[in-house]
Amino acid sequence: MATAASPAIHHEPSAADIRLVIAASSMGTIFEWYDFFIYGTLASLIGAAFVPSDNELARQLTVWAGFAVGFGFRPLGAILFGYLGDKLGRKYTFLVTVTLMGIATAGVGLVPSVHTLGLAAPAIVILLRIMQGLALGGEYGGAAIFVSEHCPPNKRGFYTGFIQASVVGGFVLSLIVVLACKALLGPAVWADWGWRVPFVLSLALLAISLWMRLKLSESPVFQAMRAEGRQAKNPFTESFTYPGNPKRLFVALFGVAAGLTVIWYTAMFRGLSFLTGPMRVDETAAEIIVGIAAMVGMGFFVFFGSLSDKVGRKAPIVWGYALTLVLLFPCFWAIGWAMEPSLAVSGPDVKITPGGGQLIVIMAALLALSALSGATYGSVAALLAEMFPPQIRYSSVSIPYHFGTGYFGGFLPLIATWIVAKTHNPYSELWYTWGVVLVALVVAVWGLPGGPPKDFEDS
Repeated sequence: MATAASPAIHHEPSAADIRLVIAASSMGTIFEWYDFFIYGTLASLIGAAFVPSDNELARQLTVWAGFAVGFGFRPLGAILFGYLGDKLGRKYTFLVTVTLMGIATAGVGLVPSVHTLGLAAPAIVILLRIMQGLALGGEYGGAAIFVSEHCPPNKRGFYTGFIQASVVGGFVLSLIVVLACKALLGPAVWADWGWRVPFVLSLALLAISLWMRLKLSESPVFQAMRAEGRQAKNPFTESFTYPGNPKRLFVALFGVAAGLTVIWYTAMFRGLSFLTGPMRVDETAAEIIVGIAAMVGMGFFVFFGSLSDKVGRKAPIVWGYALTLVLLFPCFWAIGWAMEPSLAVSGPDVKITPGGGQLIVIMAALLALSALSGATYGSVAALLAEMFPPQIRYSSVSIPYHFGTGYFGGFLPLIATWIVAKTHNPYSELWYTWGVVLVALVVAVWGLPGGPPKDFEDS
């Protein structure tokens, strides 16, 4: 099904073009995910400020419910901004999403506490989380497609791997900013109002992101479609009626998005809460450990994206899922084994700073989980862009991706916290991740295209 847009897809961009596209798209993605993740990073302080309860479990569940609300609205954002991206263009749509995200995040830092504003405070925070979810629903698809449509096909996995790594970069940036603010402001100020600073800083990040993205030109594929009048009349409807697309949407949701997101959230967010919770690791020490593991692990995303250019998109994902089923529990058991001697000799309220041998084991386990995440996530931007036709690509990529990551991943912290509270077993939460990955493996083996990477027009 060759199209007139194919020459635009296959052009060899200059090195300067590639650097600008990747830098602007990646930095914008980092900033936008920073805005989204800062809520999860500061969950305990947000609970103290906005949840009208002294029960710690109730606070945790309420805060993670708020976290899930943001993810729950990502699919609606995917539908809205996917439609706009296919109708109006990739560039200006993700300019809108990053602006909405920056304003909503800064707003969370400016809302008075529940003790000052009453129940209106958590209500406003939930509304801002909804805005964040809508914005994020349009961000990933725009950035991934924008980069993939500029790339030469033989390097598409490598270049889009930087977009995948940028999601982790947002998490790392959130930890860096939190640690820096803690150190500069001191414990008393940090607990009182200093935790709000990372939220307000999103306005500065927004300014930088807008400045970089305004320098970009529209995607050559979209320019060609617009010039030839080949844009979809209704991208949302056509995403479900285009020949073969229902199967592709199903595979993208259950075989790609659901699996990769539970692995990554288990590795980073649950890894952090596992250390600070049942392992009783000092909060700052845990943030540093997880931050370093995430930063080093970003290289796996680019590596596996590049590998997919040579071996195909399917192989790293399938092998990553299979190895996750084998290694998920042992990675967390290893952390528990390393911390067991310290837990045995310290009181239940004593926070532990891991020593040398413990650090090695914890870091090795987190890096193993990061590698599994990189294998299942690194090639996904290229894969999804190649799976769908250009005229409905923004919608068709965004909808299944954000349904999968929004519901399977976004609700993971809430579900995991509830499972542990019910079973009193800190490892029991992993069964949720294991089950979702098993389903993803079956769907991926059945439905993902094998062989060398191909543009949609060449499939």
